Amino acid sequence: MRDEHLTANLTHWEERVDMAAAFRWTARLGMHEAVANHFSLAVNEDGTQFLMNPNQRHFSRIKASDMLLLDANDPTTMDQPDAPDPTAWGLHGSIHRACPHARCVMHVHSIHATVLACLADSTLPPIDQNTATFYNRYVIDEHFAGLAFEEEGKRCAAMLSDPKIKTMIMGNHGVLIIGDSVADTFNRLYYFERAAETYIRALQTGQPLRILSDEIAEKTAQELDDYPGQSDRHLAELKAILDDEGSTYAN
Repeated sequence: MRDEHLTANLTHWEERVDMAAAFRWTARLGMHEAVANHFSLAVNEDGTQFLMNPNQRHFSRIKASDMLLLDANDPTTMDQPDAPDPTAWGLHGSIHRACPHARCVMHVHSIHATVLACLADSTLPPIDQNTATFYNRYVIDEHFAGLAFEEEGKRCAAMLSDPKIKTMIMGNHGVLIIGDSVADTFNRLYYFERAAETYIRALQTGQPLRILSDEIAEKTAQELDDYPGQSDRHLAELKAILDDEGSTYAN
């Protein structure tokens, strides 16, 4: 149930609620990494002010009121008592500073996305509708250089300058998804993990893959780009399930 006192005293309340729901559902799907990994959401016009999960908090316990409100241009951020995780600041701060089109950023080490990122060839071929969703819409980072502190974050941000690229397959690391909103980004994150699972399981059969033509793959990707309202309805349904269960995510 919503706490009206918190709603009145914290800014960007609806955005906080959406973020908290995404954290809770990511944990439920087993796509979290203990108390690591981070989501962020820009809340001002140029994207430099953003909400992000607090340091070392398990996704399954995160509430709307827990979100940190950070400024990517504030050099004192890491000196403050409620400072975020240094790798989260390095990666998300760099992206929000350099890529205003990246309104929401979600980074996880989910199993199948990470398996894909560990292959010598991390390409995701279009073998079904979900994999085709990402056709010509991802970049592969081939130069993992350790934990995502500030220099690594800047390097990754530079690879997301094209607004068409919404997914980064982070070689030897995991996956990073950007989008226009929490709903848009979470929906893409969900379907990327599904797509990676389909591809990995197809490889495990040892049988030849039925790969779509470039023309059909691009047509399918564009049709899914234009599909009306799915991401918003997806998140709304997840929030409805959490509400029915009496979840504390919106507190």
